[in-house]
Amino acid sequence: MLEHIRKNIDASLENFVDRACDEYNLFTINPFLFESIKDFVLRKGKRIRPVLLILSYQGYSRKNQDITTDIYHASTCIELLHNFMLIHDDIIDRSDLRRGKPTMHRMLRKAAPSRNPDQLGIDLGIIAGDIVYALAIDAFLSFKETPKRMEKALKYFVQTAAFTAMGEFVDTLNGVLPINKVSEYDVFLNYSLKTARYTFDCPLVVGALLSGAGPKETKLLAELGLLIGQAFQIQDDIIGVFDTEKNIGKSILSDIEESKKTILVCHAYNSLKGQKRKNFLGYFSKPKISLADLRAIRKIFVETGSLQYALDQIRSRVERSEQIVKKLKMKPEYRDAIWKCFSQLFEHTQRIAAKNKAAF
Repeated sequence: MLEHIRKNIDASLENFVDRACDEYNLFTINPFLFESIKDFVLRKGKRIRPVLLILSYQGYSRKNQDITTDIYHASTCIELLHNFMLIHDDIIDRSDLRRGKPTMHRMLRKAAPSRNPDQLGIDLGIIAGDIVYALAIDAFLSFKETPKRMEKALKYFVQTAAFTAMGEFVDTLNGVLPINKVSEYDVFLNYSLKTARYTFDCPLVVGALLSGAGPKETKLLAELGLLIGQAFQIQDDIIGVFDTEKNIGKSILSDIEESKKTILVCHAYNSLKGQKRKNFLGYFSKPKISLADLRAIRKIFVETGSLQYALDQIRSRVERSEQIVKKLKMKPEYRDAIWKCFSQLFEHTQRIAAKNKAAF
């Protein structure tokens, strides 16, 4: 079921982008703008967000029907919201790669001859991100539901964009603060706002709201989304340090160079004392991080138990999530598909744990 849904989402995403090109005259306004947006949006991805939206929508729907073309088109709203956020996030992080290809602002630096192509790319990238956000709202309106349901779901969708921006604000501030000024609470606040809300909470809750699910169910879904989202972001932080550039599609040095305050960093800092703590902090003040530095940091994360601590945090949240899924009053086949979808997400963590001899 999941693979079938993903394939149809990919087809719907391409169809929607092409249709939007005609409706908004994107190609006429600037062919480079259209091609850049299409290239970025259609890059290979898990499509976890639209998959969850569809599963939740169908799971609570009283209509015994297959997933329609309109539902597939509408589900792309959450994938477009994701891409809007990625475009702006890459600008803030000064990232060059996204999914193994140039980021939007790196592509757009070639849109026209300029004395400062980097600044041109940033300026145009911000604008392109705004356009993609508008397309996300457009896609949302493809749902054919009652005005009351649409209003509730759209409000939650828009609120999600605001909360995620707040998470970006917190993350950016944390990046310039010294490690001793960022607590574990601050880290989890960022995880909740920046990742959990729009990746898991929003698609699950919006799908349920559109199908008319009651407040008890949407509350459970929001809690589920928060737990899985936090676990997913912890995994992402582990992958960002312990995986390879080929697998993650961006530099494996970027998280350290950007001084990201992750659960790994906070735990290691609090575990170290004296000269060892000073040595650890020294890596985050370096203008340029080398692979040798990264290997040293990995060793610190393992020896301080920080990697194991992060893995334990993932495990506890996944276990609690499983209990919530069992309580959901949705059609069993869709409830089971949601849990299967979640289970697949954390297979990567188990491989990293085994490789680094950390039990999971």
